Amino acid sequence: MNVIIIEDEKPSARRLQRMLAECDINVTTMLHSVSEAIDWFLNNEHPDLIMLDIQLSDGLSFEIFEEVEIKSPIIFTTAYDDYALKAFKLNSIDYLLKPIDEEELIHAIKQYKNKTTNSKLDALNIEHLKKLLGNSVEKSYKKRFTIKVGQHLKIINQDAIACFYSLDKATYIHTIDNRSYLIDYNLEQLMEKINPNLFYRVSRKFIICIDAIKDIVSYTNSRLEIKLHNYNDEQIIVSREKVKDFKQWIS
Repeated sequence: MNVIIIEDEKPSARRLQRMLAECDINVTTMLHSVSEAIDWFLNNEHPDLIMLDIQLSDGLSFEIFEEVEIKSPIIFTTAYDDYALKAFKLNSIDYLLKPIDEEELIHAIKQYKNKTTNSKLDALNIEHLKKLLGNSVEKSYKKRFTIKVGQHLKIINQDAIACFYSLDKATYIHTIDNRSYLIDYNLEQLMEKINPNLFYRVSRKFIICIDAIKDIVSYTNSRLEIKLHNYNDEQIIVSREKVKDFKQWIS
């Protein structure tokens, strides 16, 4: 199991490392600040589990999630309980108050293992169900959007969409004729409605259409820059952790 500790107090980090070793868990990496953690996540495969202190030397660890999409489960560690609600809105397994109690840590690790086992069983059951059903059930995806333009309603068909993007807490469709329209869905809702063979969410701000791609260019830190036909307002960057999945999507 690949586990990392993010803790600015090195003695506390070493103590936690020893406690995890007694649970037969080997810590592969220890990080000590928000900036160091962001850089690490952008350039490394994400771990199976994160032990994360909330208050780090250069800020709150929640700032990491504003820069990097992290899907790894997290056990939060902190000297204060002020941030419990915010922590549990993330990928939280447990919230341990310092000094960390050995029994509470063991309980948190058991919670993580149980959740992981159940997730794997759920995935296996879903795959088994898909095989049983074969092609008898096919999900229906949204093929057009109705947009209000002044006093008029405009229909935008799927094949006219270059991308969806978010800006100032609003979401827009950008069309192949270089026009943007405000829509009522956010990007998370859109991903449930549009065909994943045609559309891919490359970042927190952009969902792009495969037919709108004009060029794919290597970018810093092993990332990719996507250039679309008729969209030049902002750079569209595929994050390092999404590059492999993106390449499979376009292949």
